Amino acid sequence: MDKNKLLKYKIGANLSGVGSLSKIFAIQSFSACDCEITPEQFSVLSVLYENDGLYQRQLSALTLKDRPNISRILSILESMGYITKTPDVSSRKIYKISITPKGIEVYEKILPVVLKVWLETVEGISDSDIDAFNNVLVKIKQNLLSKINIQM
Repeated sequence: MDKNKLLKYKIGANLSGVGSLSKIFAIQSFSACDCEITPEQFSVLSVLYENDGLYQRQLSALTLKDRPNISRILSILESMGYITKTPDVSSRKIYKISITPKGIEVYEKILPVVLKVWLETVEGISDSDIDAFNNVLVKIKQNLLSKINIQM
């Protein structure tokens, strides 16, 4: 692609800006419905809902959250009774993280709010445009992952 076009598109700035706006909209939507968890905490519960029994490092990689941030989120979720940490059989310092029935309940309660946020986010955009956009994002992510070192 032409370098001048790339500079004009400002892909990184646009991705970052959309990400920030999306986060603000999600926070405001969660706040308006009196959700007992934050969008960040929901994203962790969501990964555990789909892949229960993960290690903290795996959760960190899947949510793209750094270790201190994921540790903080897990501590909060554990104190609320939404997750449990079970020591790994091979090492007492490593824990498997699992979602509790209470965590599943709050996940399922908040899921309609999340879906509403996403429906409002893509309002007026055709399914084919969303599919194309998602395909491009996946390719950009693959390009980036092949260029950087993320500890999993």
